[in-house]
Amino acid sequence: MSENAIVAKQLTRKFSDFTAVDGLDLVVPTGSIYGFLGPNGCGKSTTIRMLTGLLSPTTGEVEVLGLEVPREAEKLRLRIGYMTQKFSLYEDLTVKENLQFIGQIFGMSTRPLAKRIDEQLSTYGLDRLARQRAGSMSGGQKQRLGLAAATMHQPSLLFLDEPTSAVDPENRRDFWEQLFDLSDQGTTILVTSHYMDEAERCHGLAIMEAGVVRANGSPEELMKNMGVTVVEVQANNLRQLKTELLKRDEIRSAAQLGIRLRVLVEQDITEPTAWLRQQYPELGNAELAIARPSLEDVFVTSTGEGRQ
Repeated sequence: MSENAIVAKQLTRKFSDFTAVDGLDLVVPTGSIYGFLGPNGCGKSTTIRMLTGLLSPTTGEVEVLGLEVPREAEKLRLRIGYMTQKFSLYEDLTVKENLQFIGQIFGMSTRPLAKRIDEQLSTYGLDRLARQRAGSMSGGQKQRLGLAAATMHQPSLLFLDEPTSAVDPENRRDFWEQLFDLSDQGTTILVTSHYMDEAERCHGLAIMEAGVVRANGSPEELMKNMGVTVVEVQANNLRQLKTELLKRDEIRSAAQLGIRLRVLVEQDITEPTAWLRQQYPELGNAELAIARPSLEDVFVTSTGEGRQ
């Protein structure tokens, strides 16, 4: 088994004069959960379509599971799973019929298919729903069925495009526990998400904007290397204070969280709390404290919002 499941070099896709993905370099280690974080239209879904062979790159090279894509995309199809944001199974079929249909598409014979269906129903808590039509299921149930279908053929690599956008926090948490089970069994997972807490669960992460990867690495590395110190300020007139703070080049960003203002101060300010008090005497007895960075801070400092 190769050390890396995905290797992309200078991957670019243009649609007429529009560049959807621009010079993307990507390495996804085998067995890891790798996340793509970014706003709608930043190129995440286009990248996935190129990596799966559904879309040919304008320029660049892609190797997935040791296969050259898109030239060997047909061989790759049998070794990957793909779950889209929109529920894409047959709503008129039952849960079991959907899994049976997917298994037949991948050429599974009768006895192994029946055994695999039973395994998937049990793994994803669908036993009691086996005879229920998919169209009558809740969002969380459809999500579990979608993952069960995407992994019916035990793929080496799983692509998940915004898989938890329509489910509640409890179902999202359970879904991620299932992803970690798959990862522990050796499945490589590439997942796109809008949720910062989900991104923090990934082993590795790329932050995309306007078709370009602005930052990549483990969540811990990204938070460590932001180049800013996070200071939380609890004071009066936070909206006015935010306006004043953003006038200074040393302040990368300021955003209100409840009764606190979360301020990102350039790292070359060695004593940021003392500096803030010196620059803004009106802070007086306000509470200032150094805070742990978050991936939201990384996102803000890496994308346009942070580069004012």
